[in-house]
Amino acid sequence: DMKTDLNLLLECLKYQMDCPLSQKEALITIYSICQQNSEASEYFREIGGLMFINDLAKSSVHCIVKEAALFTLGIIIESNVYCQQTLCTSALFEDLILFLIKKDSGVNLKRMSVYVILVLVSNNKDGQTYVRDTGCISLLLQLFRTTLSTSEKNLSDENTDPCYQLWFSVCSTLSACVNNPQNEDNQNICCSVFPYAKEWLESCTKPEIVRPICSFLGLTVANNSYVQKYFVSIGGLDTLAKVLLELMHDSCLSHSSMKLAVVVTRTLDACIANNSAMGVVLAKYHTVSELLKLLSNETLSTGEKISIILTIGHCTEVCEENQCELLQNNGLPVMIQVLTESQDEELIKAATFVLQNCKQMTEQLSLKLRDNSLNVNNAEELDVQVRKRCLQDYWKKAKEILHRINSIEKEHDEERVEGEIFVDESSVANSEALISREVNTADPKKCTERTHKDVCCPQLTSKLNNQVLAPSITSAPQKNETVNTLDAASTRQTEQRNIPCSVTELQTDTVPPSHNINGKTTC
Repeated sequence: DMKTDLNLLLECLKYQMDCPLSQKEALITIYSICQQNSEASEYFREIGGLMFINDLAKSSVHCIVKEAALFTLGIIIESNVYCQQTLCTSALFEDLILFLIKKDSGVNLKRMSVYVILVLVSNNKDGQTYVRDTGCISLLLQLFRTTLSTSEKNLSDENTDPCYQLWFSVCSTLSACVNNPQNEDNQNICCSVFPYAKEWLESCTKPEIVRPICSFLGLTVANNSYVQKYFVSIGGLDTLAKVLLELMHDSCLSHSSMKLAVVVTRTLDACIANNSAMGVVLAKYHTVSELLKLLSNETLSTGEKISIILTIGHCTEVCEENQCELLQNNGLPVMIQVLTESQDEELIKAATFVLQNCKQMTEQLSLKLRDNSLNVNNAEELDVQVRKRCLQDYWKKAKEILHRINSIEKEHDEERVEGEIFVDESSVANSEALISREVNTADPKKCTERTHKDVCCPQLTSKLNNQVLAPSITSAPQKNETVNTLDAASTRQTEQRNIPCSVTELQTDTVPPSHNINGKTTC
């Protein structure tokens, strides 16, 4: 029945050349049969129907027949790859260019022409080559720039506005020219309209504009470092980050804004996926924290979650600012939760990618801390060694003083055993005067007290780093004892000559000038 219908319809087209309405009805019936039906499309090609409609589109003088013929061609090409290969010629692209540049061509005719170009280049490397070699891609870029101006746009009725529909079709066709398979030559050509796309995004964040532009941008920059760098250089990445911020502020109130934020996120990811170093641009907009907020939305699909997590992964791959922002906003527990609760393999891989970045960041941080610790430890060790050497010098001097004090005590005890010889007051006075001159003391009373105290072997301690340099040593005589012998007085003079010298020597190295020498002198 299908084959019979197609044969009859083809005959109707051939014999109704003077009746455009009948031809249009026949064409509508043909594409309704062939739509998404590869077998029917292949059969129609075999009976010559495909080439007849191609010729009809070029030769008919009726605009409605041209439009219907082009649309039917597009449906058949889209349904069957052999039909695509048959019509994918430079001649057809040149015919389509004529439809686009003729002044008398209406918007709908141009739109149907763009649709045929779309199906010819989709998943077809040869079609991508023809669209470039014939100059058709340049014409499409011109339509992208001029079809819908920012000053004249009226998107309230985008479903019925023919200019918007043409512009939307151009965006889709340009996207097909650069992707699947990736075509770097076409990508490099299409990036020439990036400034216009950036201007659109800056002036309008409605889904009708953002979706097609983000789709075109994402596919044009994909896996092309040259185009990615150019897009960043004109401030495109900054613009996308600002759009995401604006949409996130609306996402709590609008479900459509949340969905649109995911679209922008995918475009951001495409811009930095091959050069994660460019993710540093996003740090000043706190994009990672915004993505974590977006990820917390419970209405997201698994595919949307994967896109968001991959974007976070590329943002944090080499950028320390984004890594810190991830940790500060509790991103690590979120990724662990995704990893443990999800059953989707791709989602698990995406979360693992982010966790791997966290691991690398932690290792780098540990190395830095260890290096800093080593530097601190080396400095502390050096300081300890210096202090040890100083303490050794202090102990040596303190031991010398202790040795002298012990010697004096020993001599003093021996002299006391030999006998007690009293001396007159004048002799004692003379001794005290001599001692006073030795210690340079002006006050006779203080001199007398200091003389007795020094002779009595004061404690010699020093608080150097809270350590006692020498133990306290107490001599036998007390302050009020009577000096009995001339030899004892002479011995005390010797003590005064020796002890101040040692104390002064110690003061020079370690002890502040101001000190009091008494029964518990601190040196």
